[in-house]
Amino acid sequence: MGVITQRPKGTNDIVPSQVYKWHTVEKLAAETAEQYGFREIRVPTFEDTGLFIRSVGETTDVVQKEMYSVTATGDAQFTLRPEGTAGVMRAMLENGIVNEGFPQKVYYILSCFRHEKPQAGRLREFHQFGVEMVGSADPRADAEVISLAKSLIDRVGLRNIQLNINSIGCPNCRADYHRALKEYFSARREELCDTCKDRLEKNPMRILDCKSPVCQSIAAGAPVIIDYLCDDCNEHFKGLQDNLSVMGIDFEINPKIVRGLDYYTRTVFEFITTDIGAQGTVCGGGRYDGLIEELGGQKTPSLGFGMGLERLILTMEKQGCDFMEPKTCDLYIASMGQAASQRAMAMAMELRDEGYFVEYDLIGRGIKPQMKYADKIGSKFVLVLGDNELETGKAKLKNMASGEQTDVTLDRSFIDDFSNALMSEMFSGLEEEMAGLLGKEQGKNG
Repeated sequence: MGVITQRPKGTNDIVPSQVYKWHTVEKLAAETAEQYGFREIRVPTFEDTGLFIRSVGETTDVVQKEMYSVTATGDAQFTLRPEGTAGVMRAMLENGIVNEGFPQKVYYILSCFRHEKPQAGRLREFHQFGVEMVGSADPRADAEVISLAKSLIDRVGLRNIQLNINSIGCPNCRADYHRALKEYFSARREELCDTCKDRLEKNPMRILDCKSPVCQSIAAGAPVIIDYLCDDCNEHFKGLQDNLSVMGIDFEINPKIVRGLDYYTRTVFEFITTDIGAQGTVCGGGRYDGLIEELGGQKTPSLGFGMGLERLILTMEKQGCDFMEPKTCDLYIASMGQAASQRAMAMAMELRDEGYFVEYDLIGRGIKPQMKYADKIGSKFVLVLGDNELETGKAKLKNMASGEQTDVTLDRSFIDDFSNALMSEMFSGLEEEMAGLLGKEQGKNG
């Protein structure tokens, strides 16, 4: 009989054998953000649909084609968040965080939802690590946020990741650029897709972000925004470049980056890899100085980024990066008979209270099947209990890696004996790992 239902298209199950990879990137992301002074924020999975129309932009693919919107009886229309920034900014504004001392810095790890064609690293439900900084218009803040993203990329061990930067100006200089784009694309209007024909009138910059190969080909010869920057935006962009150079962060200026959401102003950036195919943007972000004002607050400079965790993990896998070792059982207590089974249960509870990962038989199997199960789950040690062990108060603790057995007493001192055995095993494993690394290094130098 087959499975009655399957997971929805464009979603993934993160099963126990793979979740340690997520633990790795989530732990490193949180630690890196906190080292930069960012605090965690958590927001609802859905928001009023109007929030995304106002912030993301009515002419974007996200709003026009990709949002999951729902209604319930008596409620307004809500939308599952397609990205993190709008909801987080709404929360910072509503909860008065933007009224506290500047800069305010928050980070988040959350799921997002977009109805688009699933492909490598791009799902309909996906996960993001993101940061938002509110209150600084200084290009040093831009460099700081980019530095945070690069620090995480370096910590997870990614290689060959290229930082591309651009400036898309402010509303003042962008007006001139829009006129130049409109003139350019109008000459080839009939070749554009229907969506871009509509964008030509409302927001011609969106054409630069179109996925249609024909529109992309036409856009390749379009005017570039950095030729239209006003003096203030040009100075800000040069300041960003100077600050990145001071930090020792390599970058390329890519005038084609516009980002896919309307709230961006001035700085936009992407960290790109070629290891996961065409969808190679691991991290994207920039500045959005008018977003809080658009949401009803005072004009407040803001910036941040979003990093797709699926893409990050996929790139790490492609490049052979290290993940945290999945936690394995410290001790399996095998038992024979009712009395031994109850003693195993009591000992497991005592050891768990001390912080150890302990398992025992819950099915009623014989000793051999229990030993096979202990080996299957990767238990480091096994303790066998039977009537004889209970009577003598002594048992043998078996190291599953070496096969070595140690006599232990079944009183309170067992916890100390087991702790010592486990520490000895850990140090032995560390020595072997160091010896292996040393051998590799000598081989390189030899």
